[in-house]
Amino acid sequence: MQTGPSRKILIVLHQETSSAGRVGQVLQSSGFSLDVRRPPLGQTLPDTLEDYAGAVVFGGPMSANDHEDYVRRETDWLEVPLRENKPFLGICLGAQMLVKHLGGQVKGHDGGLVEIGWYPLRATEEGRRLLHWPEMVYQFHREGFSLPRDTTLLATAETYPNQAFRYGENAWGVQFHGELTRAMMQRWVVRGAQRFVMPGAQPGRDHLGGRLVWDQHLKQWLIDFLQLIFGGEHSGHIRAGDEARGQHPAGRRMVGRRGVA
Repeated sequence: MQTGPSRKILIVLHQETSSAGRVGQVLQSSGFSLDVRRPPLGQTLPDTLEDYAGAVVFGGPMSANDHEDYVRRETDWLEVPLRENKPFLGICLGAQMLVKHLGGQVKGHDGGLVEIGWYPLRATEEGRRLLHWPEMVYQFHREGFSLPRDTTLLATAETYPNQAFRYGENAWGVQFHGELTRAMMQRWVVRGAQRFVMPGAQPGRDHLGGRLVWDQHLKQWLIDFLQLIFGGEHSGHIRAGDEARGQHPAGRRMVGRRGVA
């Protein structure tokens, strides 16, 4: 178990008002503090993770293929956790940046399909050895990624086959979203409604309806997955008040030391 200054997790977000959502809640309830950085706003990433227990890079509306300087710098920065063998988790865009850094490819579906809503997930044999995976997960993306050399596929799906992978001992990437609180999903459905007409996307009512059926399994998977990556002292549940107050990346409130403030 980590002690001292290494009880801190670097959180990398990509919009001014975004938050770490349920990931932040679980990490904080596990005894970690969060250091939040936003590269699109000019905030720099540390040269070393010596004083950190690890890092999480979240999603965003941009593409890992974009030519903005901060996208390139952030993708190059992934050399830091890889070189120092620090626990690292990339979610959606974060996973795609890791793939690009490792020499893989990020691109849309050949048939123009997207994954926006709830979709089946299938764990590989390697994934099942690690933990129990949910049968359905929440997605919100228009691009997927190839599987770079020396990575291990942990979970797959029909439209975008590469859904979760591991690289080395401590680097992990997932395409889907386990971090959304109820309030975050409600905001995503409102702010992202124009995308629901895209090929393969589901209508907003199915996003919220599916949450009632499948979210508890996704939530438990996230708790177990973060425990696998970062360790900690998590008690196995999130307070209902924290869950209700969580915000979408376009929301106003930020994750603080003891939950969403």
